[in-house]
Amino acid sequence: MKKLLFTILAMVPAAIFPLAASSQIAPDRPVRAERAGTATKYEIFAGYGYTSLNQVNQSRNGLQGVNLSVTRDWGKYFGVTADGGYYAYAYGGTNPGDPTVETVLFGPVLHANLFRNLDGFFHVLLGGEHTGGEKYTHPKVSFAGGVGVGADYKLSHRMSLRISGDDIASSFSSNTSNILCNEGDECSAHRRNNARAAVGVVYKF
Repeated sequence: MKKLLFTILAMVPAAIFPLAASSQIAPDRPVRAERAGTATKYEIFAGYGYTSLNQVNQSRNGLQGVNLSVTRDWGKYFGVTADGGYYAYAYGGTNPGDPTVETVLFGPVLHANLFRNLDGFFHVLLGGEHTGGEKYTHPKVSFAGGVGVGADYKLSHRMSLRISGDDIASSFSSNTSNILCNEGDECSAHRRNNARAAVGVVYKF
């Protein structure tokens, strides 16, 4: 009887200790995607775009269209952007002729988190700008470049809403009257600055 009682008492702590030890191990928790090694390297932006039209004489209204960009990120703060814009529709009125503007720009971008879901960025872009549908503008394609800033609001790990603005300089003719650009010095090119704005969606992968 004593041996049976001793055996039972010995089995009780043997059964309790493993249960107590297992209760101290935290249960598995779901790992968020950004902590699971799914860091993104690329982002694509597509959205509505606007540009002023200072290179076209007597223009009263800017142009609206689309703005697209692709960015390759290296690390947390630095990336390189390829940016393209096509603007063909007068904003709020009409302009002389039927002008269009296309831009192709490249450059570095610096970005960082500002507050919770809000990120900010600064970029420097260089490339070319083409003015079409307007026979008095010279040259048709000009070297262009400038700086811009923007902000992204994160909807998820991969999706964001973006708003941005740029000041893009280019060199087009500054003749005060609509004459053809092969008629002399009045067609000499001078620097023109155009403000740009864009709003749209960013997808990261």
